[in-house]
Amino acid sequence: MNKFYETIKKAQVAGRVLVSDGAWGTFLHQRGLEPGECPEAWNRTRPSDVAAVARSYVDAGADMILTNSFGGNPFRLAHFGEESRCFELNKAAAEISRTEADRARIIRSGPAKIQAFSAETARPGLTNTEDPPAWEPRQVFVAGSMGPSGLMLAMGDVSEQELYEGFRLQAQGLLAGGVQGFCVETMSDPIEAVCAVRAARDAAQVPAAKNGWGADRQPPVFCTFTFAKTTDGEYRTMTGASVEEAITAVKEAGASVIGTNCGGGFTQMIEIVKEIRSFDAQTPVLVHANAGLPRYEDGKTIFPEGPEFMASMLNELVAAGTNIVGGCCGTGPDHIRAFVRVLERAHKR
Repeated sequence: MNKFYETIKKAQVAGRVLVSDGAWGTFLHQRGLEPGECPEAWNRTRPSDVAAVARSYVDAGADMILTNSFGGNPFRLAHFGEESRCFELNKAAAEISRTEADRARIIRSGPAKIQAFSAETARPGLTNTEDPPAWEPRQVFVAGSMGPSGLMLAMGDVSEQELYEGFRLQAQGLLAGGVQGFCVETMSDPIEAVCAVRAARDAAQVPAAKNGWGADRQPPVFCTFTFAKTTDGEYRTMTGASVEEAITAVKEAGASVIGTNCGGGFTQMIEIVKEIRSFDAQTPVLVHANAGLPRYEDGKTIFPEGPEFMASMLNELVAAGTNIVGGCCGTGPDHIRAFVRVLERAHKR
């Protein structure tokens, strides 16, 4: 079995919860990404800034991190005139995250105390005056982020075949850079999501054939949708798909991890996860929640749910059936640290 997926399933069976990362775009803007600038281009022009975001989540204790490739499909890159660099920019995104993930270490400063750090940030803290702590590798996995195209199939903006080919090119770049799985995220149209899931799975067929991997050795494909509650009290995507319709479609296409991201905070996510578990009790579920519903104040977008508030709801989210938890818009390394603390106290790590 693929080691990434094996880790997910073993954790699920043992009742443990894996921790993912949080938002990326917010922190790139803090580092100087201008409105209208291509975030994925920074994988080449500002790689150290992109690496700093990845490293911050490794240091926070994440078990998996994503890549700076959310808008890395050729359709979104075309807005910046960068579509011809799709493979290159996705490969670079994967290389950056993989480098930071591979530096992850556990520092054992005593039999009962384990701290997570990346090698780069932890080393400066060591001194020669006392015996140094024991270092052990810590496995952090990398899933390649694949966001929506921004085009509407229903309006004739693009065909299913064009979507498939574009997503496959993106997935090939991510694989070349070293991702161990894919995270198709923020989807609203199940048909587009199916195209992306199929493309990611098919892109992995080439290295699978080259290395003699069976079906169970191929990189896992996660797929998460964004749902909103309707006036009837139902959760649906922007295109009108119900939770069951959306999830069933991508599972049939080959998604091995399902879930939801963006949208509201944990309160809504708990309800959505319960709905997923009403028709699927087995497939691992990933939640990347926003830090609440954003509001605009004094010229700034504010997300109201801080690390401790979200962490206070984490046990309920896990009880609903969540297997992997992280953050989306408005969340950061402090949220991830808070999640890790809660899960450790609950003996879920």
